[in-house]
Amino acid sequence: MKSFYHYLMKFRDPKPKDSISEFANHAYKDHSFPKGLSTYTELSTYLELNGDYLTSMTVFDQVWELYIEEKNYNS
Repeated sequence: MKSFYHYLMKFRDPKPKDSISEFANHAYKDHSFPKGLSTYTELSTYLELNGDYLTSMTVFDQVWELYIEEKNYNS
């Protein structure tokens, strides 16, 4: 299964239409984003300390749920 970062990248959009697309665009530009991590705790800690582009951690939680659903569906 791909990392959370690679999953998130499928939501990138040149004209973001929602907060998830905005999150994906900002994460793409964040060269320090932990691209290989796939654990909730490590990613949420990183975003709480460095994700000033996130208007709310709820956006991360929403994408995380989608990521886990797809991960479980494909396994």
